[in-house]
Amino acid sequence: MNEKIRLLRERLRSLKMEGMIVTNPVSIKYLTNIENEGTLLITRKENIFLTYTMFLESVKNTVTINDEIIVADFRDVSKDEYENFFLFCENIGFEENYVTYKQYHYLKQKYRVNNLAETENIIEKLRAVKDQDEISKIKKACELTDKCFNHLLEFIKIGTTEKEIALEIEIFFRTNGAEGLAFDPVVAIGQNSANPHWNPTDRAVKMADLILIDMGCKYEGYCSDMTRTIFMGCILEEIKPVYDLVLKNQLYTTQEIKEYASIKTLSQMVESNFKLNNFDLIHSLGHSIGMETHEIPYINSKNDTFLKENMVIANEPGIYIPDKYGIRIEDTILVEKNGCTVLTKSPKNYVII
Repeated sequence: MNEKIRLLRERLRSLKMEGMIVTNPVSIKYLTNIENEGTLLITRKENIFLTYTMFLESVKNTVTINDEIIVADFRDVSKDEYENFFLFCENIGFEENYVTYKQYHYLKQKYRVNNLAETENIIEKLRAVKDQDEISKIKKACELTDKCFNHLLEFIKIGTTEKEIALEIEIFFRTNGAEGLAFDPVVAIGQNSANPHWNPTDRAVKMADLILIDMGCKYEGYCSDMTRTIFMGCILEEIKPVYDLVLKNQLYTTQEIKEYASIKTLSQMVESNFKLNNFDLIHSLGHSIGMETHEIPYINSKNDTFLKENMVIANEPGIYIPDKYGIRIEDTILVEKNGCTVLTKSPKNYVII
C-alpha cells in the first residue's frame, strides 16, 4: 500500500476512527500524487478516489498498482453506493480546517456518516516530517532561490523599482527550472520595509537605500522561503546595530535547531533578546515549509511542541521600525538529529551592492 496512506490509517486508528473523507487538493496530492479534482475516501478496507470523467485518464495514469487506490467516476456511483462506503462505521474523519460548515453537512448527508469527526490536523502533521524525496525537492528549490539572489545582486541598480525586482524574481524562477513562485515576493525599499508583508510598488532604489526581499520558488510541488535585507551603496550607521541584532538572533537560534528542540524556547530566546533592546518580535519566529510555504508547526512562544528530525522550517526573526525601515533575515532549514542544515546559503553579513 501507498506508504503515506498507510501512515494515515495508523493515525486514524489511534484516534479511534474507521476512515476519512479527504477533500483538500494539497492533502490529496500529498497522499496520492493526484493533482486532478476529486475526493479521496479512506474506508475500512479500500482507498477510493472519486473524480470527474474528464480527469479519469489522467488519474489512472498517475496512480500505480502499489498505491492500491480504486479510481471511479462520480457519475458512476449510485446513491446507495455513496451511503455504503462507510456502512456500520461509527467515526469518520474530515479536514476541519478546510471544510466549510455547509460542506460538512453535505458530506455527512451524502455519505450517511453517523459521526463526522475532526482529525486534529492529522494530514498536516504527517506532512510536517519529510521523506528523502521531499527533502531533495526542497533542496533544489533552495538552490534555485540562492541562484536567483545572486542574479538580483547584478540586476538591481539605482532606479530599479520594487515591481521590476518582483517581476525579475518570477522570470528567473520560471526560466531556470522552477514551476514558479512559492508565494508573491515581498520587495520593500526604504521605509516600505517596515511593513512585514509589503506589496511591491513603483518605489525606485536610491543611494543608501535598504532593500528587503522575501522570496521563494516551487520545485516539483515543494517550496523554498528566504529573506535577505541588502543595501544600495552603503549601510547607514543607525541601521547597523539593528541589523546586527537580527542577524545575531537568527544565527543563534539556528545553532539551537535540532530534533526535540523546544519550539517555545526557540521563540522565547529571540523575544527576550529583542525586549532587552526595546524591540518586539511582532510575528512568529518561523514556520514549517513543504508543499505550502506556511505549514505547521508554527515557530512561536505559544507552541508547546518539539521539532522532529526531517522537519523543514523557516527561521525568520525581524525588527520593524514604523516609517523608517525593517530588517528580516530568513533561511529554510532542515532539522536533523543532532543539529540542522541551512538549505538557503546566500550571504547575510552586510550585503552591499
